[in-house]
Amino acid sequence: MVPFEIIAILITLAAVLAYVNHRFLRLPQTIGLMLLSLGLALVLLVLGQIGGGLGRSVEEAAETLMRRQIDFPAVLLHGMLSLLLFAGALHVRLEDLLESKWSISILATLGVVGSTFAVGGMVFGLSALLGLGLGWMFCLLFGALISPTDPIAVMAILKKAGAPKTLETKIAGESLFNDGIGVVVFLSVLDIATGDRGATVGGVVQLLLAEVLGGVALGLVLGYLAYRLLKSVDNYQVEVLITLALALGGYALAGAIHTSGPLAMVAAGLLIGNREHLAMSASTREHLGTFWELVDEILNAMLFVMIGLEVLVLTLSGRYLVAGVLAIPLVLLARLAAVGVPMRLLALRRKFAPRAIRILTWGGLRGGISVALALSLPQGAAREVILTMTYIVVAFSICVQGLTVKKLVVTKA
Repeated sequence: MVPFEIIAILITLAAVLAYVNHRFLRLPQTIGLMLLSLGLALVLLVLGQIGGGLGRSVEEAAETLMRRQIDFPAVLLHGMLSLLLFAGALHVRLEDLLESKWSISILATLGVVGSTFAVGGMVFGLSALLGLGLGWMFCLLFGALISPTDPIAVMAILKKAGAPKTLETKIAGESLFNDGIGVVVFLSVLDIATGDRGATVGGVVQLLLAEVLGGVALGLVLGYLAYRLLKSVDNYQVEVLITLALALGGYALAGAIHTSGPLAMVAAGLLIGNREHLAMSASTREHLGTFWELVDEILNAMLFVMIGLEVLVLTLSGRYLVAGVLAIPLVLLARLAAVGVPMRLLALRRKFAPRAIRILTWGGLRGGISVALALSLPQGAAREVILTMTYIVVAFSICVQGLTVKKLVVTKA
């Protein structure tokens, strides 16, 4: 199946399911698409079991599409992510980030690392209890891939619920940066687990610094060059193309020189988004904003449809499913510790919004990054159990936490 046919199938599915959600369910679009695509996948699995030859053929065709035709990690990590992060960073005001710089930076760095080890330690015990056979490094890998948060499904809910602006900024800012940090931590642990890199603290720190600092520096340099180009013309078609080249070309360049592409796109998006009034006319800003909002909506729709359909590639073993269900409270507990400890310490010097820790904990949804990283693991029994656990945690996060966080926001203290 050629890429055009795959894209056509995904966009058609996204359009149909988006219509059904808007017309009948009225759920937030990302959550509605996830639930409907998950339901569709489960129906296909049932048809494969009881639907006779035709049912099995349909289920096998859908499974083949998701398992062999669509390389989910490559599509997300080496394609969609550059555009999604750039689009998200464009709409974040730097002044708001600077007001919460300490809480965002701590949550996106120490919070991710702390959550990685907390989840890894608890899952190591869970593996021993259930006889899953996961070694320490693979438990850490699960901790690394499940720790980054994804605000896509919850930001619109927080805005409608009237969440404090500072709280929105913390969730958006943390997620923009912890995606990049989480990927770097995951790759560092994966190198050690597979023997590609020696298990030395110095080696891991060197990789982290090269990826993180190099990615941010590259994003700022490319963003400034693009800003100078934008300032020298007044043609919205050309300026849209410049930003598109920045997002795609910059991400590809970051990968080629082994720095963090996600962090490069966040830095570039923040620079362009906060200087666009100096480089563009009002008409161009309107066209540019509309273009990137549309890109963001289309890619998110396709992403959440793919997440729902990924259930077709899971190994639905009883022990694996139990491990996934038990992993949910463990991940939430680690998130509570990773958020609560630094927030309590920072609260000694500044005031936070009411219930900030609870909202940041429950509103820290997991999404496509976690699934993509789990799918990128080398083949083996460890991959299958980690993939199943990851999917269950992500599905719970989006469908349950995403639908209930509004009640937490509007509940009176």
